[in-house]
Amino acid sequence: MDCTNNQLAKDYLSQALYIDQRIDAKFQQLQNARDLTTRATASLTGMPKSPSPARPADFIVKAMDLEQEIYADLQYLIELKQEICGVIRQVPDPDCQTLLELRYLGFKSWDLIAIDMYFDRRSAHRVHGRALAEVGAILRSRK
Repeated sequence: MDCTNNQLAKDYLSQALYIDQRIDAKFQQLQNARDLTTRATASLTGMPKSPSPARPADFIVKAMDLEQEIYADLQYLIELKQEICGVIRQVPDPDCQTLLELRYLGFKSWDLIAIDMYFDRRSAHRVHGRALAEVGAILRSRK
């Protein structure tokens, strides 16, 4: 097995997880922006004016911008998952395919993958190594 090939495959397959994590972070930012909007609106009633007041509309516009970013990221994630799924389908071994789908499309932990596939953890890692080698070969052949 070529470590470089496996690393190439792992990096390629892990893209979806990283995008999913970024989307989760942006959802948290969006929730925070909405909370700020609510607080800003509530604090404007009956309070003396500050030197540079933040307008609720500013918070709303920023929240809407963030929603658009999240939407674009979700679109990209869906397209990327479809592409990754196409690569995984080219792997000849069904166990390798299942493991790759659980790990890189379902974002499952090694323990859950081992349970789902009736493997011990060591066997799951061994199948993973074979699967990465297959994906690496597929990716290299596409260049």
